[in-house]
Amino acid sequence: MIKFNNLLTIESLSNEEIMYLIKKALNFKLNNEIPKLKRETFIANIFFENSTRTHKSFEIAQKMLGFNSINLEVSRSSIQKGETLYDTVLSLDCLNVEAFIIRHPEKEYYNKILNSKNLRTKLINAGDGVGEHPTQSLLDLMTIYENFKTFKDIKVAICGDLKHSRVAHSNMKILKRLGAKIYFSGPLIWYEDYYKDYGEYKKIDDLINEVDVMMLLRVQNERHIEKFDKSDNYLIKYGLNNTRYKKLKKNSIIMHPCPVNRNVEIESCLIESSKSKLLAQMKNGLYMRIAILYELFKERF
Repeated sequence: MIKFNNLLTIESLSNEEIMYLIKKALNFKLNNEIPKLKRETFIANIFFENSTRTHKSFEIAQKMLGFNSINLEVSRSSIQKGETLYDTVLSLDCLNVEAFIIRHPEKEYYNKILNSKNLRTKLINAGDGVGEHPTQSLLDLMTIYENFKTFKDIKVAICGDLKHSRVAHSNMKILKRLGAKIYFSGPLIWYEDYYKDYGEYKKIDDLINEVDVMMLLRVQNERHIEKFDKSDNYLIKYGLNNTRYKKLKKNSIIMHPCPVNRNVEIESCLIESSKSKLLAQMKNGLYMRIAILYELFKERF
């Protein structure tokens, strides 16, 4: 059993709390018995960056649990008149919104909200710049556990745009803490020295036949400031093509947070292959977010 008001980083959860959420989400998925709120409760989804999977899985999870969802359209809100995120949250808090799901391009955007003397709202970080993405990390952990029933000594390769991926930043920290062995791969221009604290860098051809989880990352062209030669054949040099796929171990799985750049990080024909868990990740995202929202307002069910 866990009790929390905010979910901002994956590290804020203990290993026991993570396993509790994974088992709770798996139970909702297997039995499809979703509880209903007994009291009207408003939740606001505020996304400053485009999103399909995270935004819509939160919205559907809210509707399945009986929440009233407020989807703030940033492009048509007072934010376009210069209103700050803090003032937007303050305003909606006055209108009885009791929890916020926020994605924002600024890393740790949530600090001012948490330090407010007037706000008592609950907050879930749906992605902060190049910071973290704790709910994606939890659904990734759920997918790995669903397949291997443990994290201990599972070999995970995190491959691609490491520097700009909040998924990588969340997952490298928590997977090591849970006992997995981490490898990194991809262009060295996106590799930071401090990643050595979590795992070892290898070229993809040097690790393809030994990993249990091949976790590919989207090339985030929208975040690139440093020079990167887009004419490089990324798939051949760093991605998962069909030749490399055949070298994976029998029980290995492929993961990707999506959206996918087809034929860049992964050859298009492999997206729905037998080892691919991309669709399972999306489904698990719904049930993990149901579990998180349920625990956030547990006393009202």
